[in-house]
Amino acid sequence: MIFSYRKLVVRLRFILLFMVLTVVIYQGMMVLTSWIEPLHKYKTPSGKAVKVFGQHPHTTTNSGSMGDRLRLFYWYGE
Repeated sequence: MIFSYRKLVVRLRFILLFMVLTVVIYQGMMVLTSWIEPLHKYKTPSGKAVKVFGQHPHTTTNSGSMGDRLRLFYWYGE
């Protein structure tokens, strides 16, 4: 069996370069994620926005039928 030292060095250099670039790209994405992510994700929204999981007084009572609630759901498109 012929063992080529030059090919081994080229392959090891490729593997090392691949691993280094993978770590660099991963760290770059982590920095980008922390930069884009809002500081307080779960704070009370401002303006006309409402929290989706918030309970409203008029929805806790059984004032409408299931069909009415489903129609309202489709009407708002949520």
